[in-house]
This record gives sequence, structure tokens and C-alpha cells, in this order.
Amino acid sequence: MSELLHKALRYRWLIFWVLAASYILVYFHRLCPAVVAVDMMHDLQAGGAMLGLLGSAYFYPYAIMQLPAGLLSDSWGPRRTITLFFTLAFAGSLLLGLAPSLLWAIIGRTLVGLGVSMLFVPTMKVLAEWFRVREFATMTGILMAMGGVGTLAAATPLALISTMIGWRFSFVAVGIVTLLLAILVWLFVRDRPADLGWPSPSESSGPSPQNIGLWEGMKRVLTYPRFWPVAIWFFFDCGVFFSFGGLWGGPYLMQVYGLTKAQAGQILSMLAVGMIVGSPLLSFLSNRIFKGRKPVLIVSSFFLFCLTALLAFYTDELSHFGLYCICFGFGIFSSAIVVIGFTTTKELFPVQIAGTSTGLVNIFPFAGGAVFQPLLGYILESHGRVEDAFTLAGYKQAFLVLFVCGLIAFLASLCLQETLTKE
Repeated sequence: MSELLHKALRYRWLIFWVLAASYILVYFHRLCPAVVAVDMMHDLQAGGAMLGLLGSAYFYPYAIMQLPAGLLSDSWGPRRTITLFFTLAFAGSLLLGLAPSLLWAIIGRTLVGLGVSMLFVPTMKVLAEWFRVREFATMTGILMAMGGVGTLAAATPLALISTMIGWRFSFVAVGIVTLLLAILVWLFVRDRPADLGWPSPSESSGPSPQNIGLWEGMKRVLTYPRFWPVAIWFFFDCGVFFSFGGLWGGPYLMQVYGLTKAQAGQILSMLAVGMIVGSPLLSFLSNRIFKGRKPVLIVSSFFLFCLTALLAFYTDELSHFGLYCICFGFGIFSSAIVVIGFTTTKELFPVQIAGTSTGLVNIFPFAGGAVFQPLLGYILESHGRVEDAFTLAGYKQAFLVLFVCGLIAFLASLCLQETLTKE
């Protein structure tokens, strides 16, 4: 092994951990409103529908930017793209924390969603340049687990910090951390080993596959019938996770069960535990036990359907242990399972359009969050409040929507095509 290649193999780990730390912030920003939703609602004088709009303001720009993310990564390079957009996320988080009104808070949240939308796709490009093909899946799995750390940080730690310094200063502090990570990306991340004059560990001696243009790739994906069951599954599966775990789970636990913010944060932290445990577990089950993608997606979707049924029909009758189990289950069956969903999507299409297919399907989970967060808020608001708390009847109706989402996700999973090639 040459000295230059050895340097590249060592330096790539510094790049990976800088990007992994940044990915923690992506998930933190995504799910943090759940713990501080009640505080934000009081401080900004927002009703349920408007608070839902505030929470979902992250998802609209995130979904829209998935395809441009690949184009910007190719033209500007991942390093420049991530640095610029993370700086926007810093400005958005600062504006959110200092917002004098709900409108400014929504603008800040939108900037946050826009800023962090440019992390995942550029990071995939960097990993492809710095790691060998056989290492890529492992590195992606570790990256997803770091997202679980971000989910964990958005639960109990945020609850404790916001209790001490308030939700506003919490977002200001997170914004400063986001800016520091943008600086670290600029200082240490390089798009490819060649930027430092080093050989690439990912170099292959095989012939390069024929290039497929963006528009041709989009046409192939969108006109392929087997794509749409996956897209529908993503929309409703992640609609459940982002609606409950990303916003309304916190108010539900505090207003229906009378828990403190810290206690609610502890229960919501099981979402992160489920993600961290579920990502490698579901991959193992898919590759080694079921030897297929579809069985794992069907079983997972069935469990999600059962969990939403518990919320919808036993809304105020669950034990604290049951609430912990539901959040843990959501972490596995509504969040960690997306690793198998993305794998299925990539295996449906030629490798030349793997990025295009992933970018297109990645629109749907965030579209689900964008639709169902404000919809549930509207339902809660329409049932009125009792001493500034939403009513039990409102939560039952809202969670009935999640039950329907769970049912549709399960039915969509039955229509999926098996993509794992049998040896």
C-alpha cells in the first residue's frame, strides 16, 4: 500500500465523523418541535393548525430540494454545498429562536429545512469517493445510526436544556452549533482524495456504466409502475413518524397523561433507541433471515398498523410502559425501516440512476410530514381546548388519521416487488 493511499484511508475517517456529526443536527432539527411544542404554542400564541404549519415548514423545502441536491453536489461539490446550506440552517435556527411572531418563526423553520436538506445526498457522494464499494453499505448504516443520536438529543436533552434556558435560547444555541459544523465541513471535508493529491480507495478497474441523463432517469423512475407502491409506502409510513415523533407526540403525552416535559422527553427518546437498534436489526433480518426486502417491509408495516391502532382506540388507556413500547416500535417500524425502503428503491433501477431514484422517492416521506403535521393540528384545534390543552376527543380523531395511514402503508407493502436477487 502506497504512503499516499494510506494517508487517504486515515483521513477519510475525519471526513466521515465531521459529516456524521452534521447528520446528528439534521435529525435534531427535524424532530425537536415535539418536546417544546407546548412552550412554542403558548409563547407564539399559535393554535393547533398554525403550530402544525410551523412544524411542517421544515419538510416542504427538504422535500423540494432532494433532486437539486444531486445537481448541486455535482456542480458545486459536496463541500461547498453543505457549507453554504448549513450556514442557512444556522440563520434559520437563530431566526426561529428570536422570532417576534409566528410568521417569523415559520420563516426561520423553513430556512432550517432548506439548509439541512443538502446534507444527505452530498454525503452519499463523498462516501462513494472515499470508501470502497463493499464498505459503502456499512458506512451508510453508521450514518443512519447517527441520525438516531440526533433523535435522542431532540428528546430528553432538549427537554432539560429548554427547561433551564427556554426554548428560544435552545434554538439559538443549536444554531451556533450548526454554524460551527459548517466551518468544520469547510476546513476538513474534501470532495475526493484527488483534491489532496491522493489516490482514491474507491477506484475500480471495471468499465464505467453508460451514463443516463437526469430527465431520462426521472422518466424511467416515474413511469415504472413498481416505483409507486414504494413511494406510497414512504408517504404514509413516514407521515406517521414525523407527525407523532416530530411534533404531536410531546403535547399528547403532556396533555393526555399529565407528564412533565422531561418525562415526555424520556418516552420520546425511545424513538431514537428504536432507530439505533432497528437499523442494523432490520438489515440483518432482510439479508440473513428472510433473505428478501418485501417480507421485512410487510412485517414492519403490520406492526406499525397495530401501534397506530393502539393510539387510535386506546388513546388515554395506555400504561407508561405501553407508551415507551409504542415509541420504541415507531423508532423501528416507522423510521429504521426506511433503510430497507431505500435499498428496495435502489435495487428497482440500474445503478446509473440510483441517485435519481433515491432523490425522487425521498420526496415522499417528507411530503408525508408536510401534509400530516398540519392536518393533525387542524383536527386538534377543531375539537377545541380545555385550559389551553387539546381535548381527548381531538387526539382520538387525530390518531385515527394515523391509524388510516398505518393501514394504507401495510396495504402498499403487500404490493411491493421483491428486489433482492437470489444467489
